[in-house]
Amino acid sequence: MNEFEKLLLENFKYLERFVNYKISDRQDAQDIIQETCLTASLKFETLRDKKLFKGWLIRIAGNKCNDYYRKKSEIRTVSFETLSEGALITDRSEAENEIAETIKLLSETDRRILYLYYFQDLSQKEISNILGIPIGTVKSRLHSARENFRKIYPYPPRTKGDDMMKKLPELLPEYTIKKSEKEPFDVKYEALVSWAIIPRLGEKCSMGIYYIPSRKMQGHIDTEVVGEAEIYGIRGVEIVAQEYDMEDYYRTKIIKKNERRFIAQLTDTHSRFLAESHIEDGVRMVHTFIDDDEFTENWGYGEDNCGNQIHLSQKNLIERKGNIINGKLKPEVVDIVGRYEVTIGGKTYDTVCVMDLNCYNDPVVSEEYIDRNGKTILFRRFNRDDWAYERFGKKWTEMLPDNTKLYVNGETYVHWYDCITDYIL
Repeated sequence: MNEFEKLLLENFKYLERFVNYKISDRQDAQDIIQETCLTASLKFETLRDKKLFKGWLIRIAGNKCNDYYRKKSEIRTVSFETLSEGALITDRSEAENEIAETIKLLSETDRRILYLYYFQDLSQKEISNILGIPIGTVKSRLHSARENFRKIYPYPPRTKGDDMMKKLPELLPEYTIKKSEKEPFDVKYEALVSWAIIPRLGEKCSMGIYYIPSRKMQGHIDTEVVGEAEIYGIRGVEIVAQEYDMEDYYRTKIIKKNERRFIAQLTDTHSRFLAESHIEDGVRMVHTFIDDDEFTENWGYGEDNCGNQIHLSQKNLIERKGNIINGKLKPEVVDIVGRYEVTIGGKTYDTVCVMDLNCYNDPVVSEEYIDRNGKTILFRRFNRDDWAYERFGKKWTEMLPDNTKLYVNGETYVHWYDCITDYIL
């Protein structure tokens, strides 16, 4: 096996993932994959740094996909090379002009580090070697340059602070769940799995997380769609998520804050994540749907990360009788299991219960009670008794002996926490 064949084998899954996202027709997608491999083999000797093979291969595939759509004259595609720091907007030509003008205003040190990292696509280690400085200094300069860029860029993230959301209660309101004898209704549920935010312009949501049995809020998440975004030619929206960790709040009155940014997409049939980014040790870490398995494990959902279906109806994939649940033994089984009246905070909602078995391929079960408007009234999470045993050193029946239990395919799952959103306030 020569060098090209070895690199192609290592990166073939990323190529397939990318092209299958771009091209809905699987036969056409396979043709483009073959064309990409042929072109890459013919031009392989022109790639000076073989460490950049994956990005180079994806760019070839992107050009092939653009040619495909150009010939069909169906849509206008725009090349996407780098993920900007919260500055992805609809008009790419305007954005590029503003980025160029902003960079001109930066110091020479900032311009140089941004140019090497974003435009030359060099790694931090490569930049360290070129500039003759420690890699820690490279990280520091990158962080400083990004911050300086953000301060003067004319399209800052449109976060408005805590006052933009309704205040969630510190204690989870008492609630009851009553099984209805009426037939479950079909529902259009467009929110991203576990985040309750719909990836559509103008949407925002605040969600509280409450551990059981204390019912105290352990954290809350404020999410807002801040603009349109595009990644690898796929159009979606950018979402800012402010996460507030209140685990130590009741002891220290300190709330830890963390920000994530997502690119997500809503289609006629699915809702899905395309990219996630957060800051770690002063460096913004970015993961996309084609980059690595870590994204798929944490943010991917459905076959080939197609996302969660938005048109829900009862398919009888899961059978529920009280706390006894039986479902087909395959990952990510989702189904409506019944109709329920949920009374919470003095209000009663007519809902269907959507159960998700083996959420994100983990031994976790969730119940989500959704009304006719497609809004989450109550979300409840259950862990299999041995979930994360290595981390906690105990089973959940030991840690939370009095919490509600579900018995899924003969195994015990324990109620851990609930979520509510500002929709019910």
